[in-house]
Amino acid sequence: MTSNETSVLLGELAAYARARAAESIDVRTRALAANAEPVAAAAREMARRFTAGGRLFTFGNGGSATGAATLADLFARPADGIALPAWSLSADEAVLTAVGDDIGFESVFARQLAARGQSGDIAVAMSTGGNSPDLLAGSMEARERGMYTVGFAGGDGGAFRRDAAVDRCLVVGSRVAHRIHETHALLGYALWLSVHQHGVVGG
Repeated sequence: MTSNETSVLLGELAAYARARAAESIDVRTRALAANAEPVAAAAREMARRFTAGGRLFTFGNGGSATGAATLADLFARPADGIALPAWSLSADEAVLTAVGDDIGFESVFARQLAARGQSGDIAVAMSTGGNSPDLLAGSMEARERGMYTVGFAGGDGGAFRRDAAVDRCLVVGSRVAHRIHETHALLGYALWLSVHQHGVVGG
């Protein structure tokens, strides 16, 4: 490759990186604005439940499983001396594979919530599309147990936005998985910050 060809290639790569960065900023900016009220409403209810002794359970598939684990870790990390009880249901591969093998993958989160969840707790399901059957089953199980349910989704929100089992749906208006995941992380941080701003007291 000649020096001129190298310069052209580097210029194209730089232009691509700038375009993706601009796209990312735009998606995140629009999502924060569009979800300001849902985040505030969810935070108020979550703060109330945490203060009353409620616990947070998060779950998701694939990249969203990583997002769910990150969100649980964020809430469990002490802030101003307060660490909130939070766990990711996607983190235990032994439980996931046992339930998936013995009962069926659609039950991997519902069965965990049936065993651990109770009225007053909180369930957060994360998905790029909002249509995964196992996440919907988990949200339904949580709702039936008196838990407060929040869905993170991309696109138009999918079934999360339409399902009565999801109390609040935070939607990223993009169908690009990378943009959705990184914006979910930002919305999760906004939710965590808002919960603490509501004067939550660890249960």
